[in-house]
Amino acid sequence: MKKIMAANWKMYKTGPEAAATVGELAKLLGGRAPDGREIVVFAPATALERTAEAIKAVAGAEAGAENMYPAEEGAFTGEISPLMIKACGARWVLTGHSERRHILGESDAFVGQKTAFALAQGLRVMLCVGETLEEREAGGLQEVLERQLREGLKEIPADTAPENLAVAYEPVWAIGTGKTAGPEDILEAHSLCRSLLGALLGEKAAQTAILYGGSVKPANAGSILALDNVDGVLVGGASLKAESFLQIINAH
Repeated sequence: MKKIMAANWKMYKTGPEAAATVGELAKLLGGRAPDGREIVVFAPATALERTAEAIKAVAGAEAGAENMYPAEEGAFTGEISPLMIKACGARWVLTGHSERRHILGESDAFVGQKTAFALAQGLRVMLCVGETLEEREAGGLQEVLERQLREGLKEIPADTAPENLAVAYEPVWAIGTGKTAGPEDILEAHSLCRSLLGALLGEKAAQTAILYGGSVKPANAGSILALDNVDGVLVGGASLKAESFLQIINAH
């Protein structure tokens, strides 16, 4: 299984800025992802088409959307559909990111609807799960992960291929805070995710990528990627500049 090196740009970058960053990354990479690595750049909707076009210059890299609504079309002002995402040239979409859960109020059930609909519409999905500091301190890690994975994957198509689904574990307390979960924290959470995926997906669980997200930087990416059950990283702030994201992509 290739390691997935994913950038989440959040609410940063206009279309021209996105194209420039991807263009710079393409030059630094020499036009292809390193062996054993797959690159995904999740860009804002307004920059998605420019990102998808620019990333064609990198073999082994794809663009993704940060959000979508689970309908083909309709009166959903401000939302975008899987059809719109695919028309932009993107292949991936994020679901369940903690900022959408905790800032924008998305429920576990709604995240599950989006995940299932996106997969049914032919998109590759990265489902984000993770606990708050309060939940962790209360000993609720397993309960949170079990609930979010169960609800998030409840309605996915039975024929979903493992390569079309990834899970990103992102402890909410480590996102944008500068705090990173320690190796034992990551090992525990990823082992739980793998076990829970086994119960939900059967044999496909072994081929389903589990990424770590939460203040990933060039300085810690290599040690995180070396841990068991870590099949990639979801990178926020450190992915906004081509040079720092390149260092993470190449980390060992």
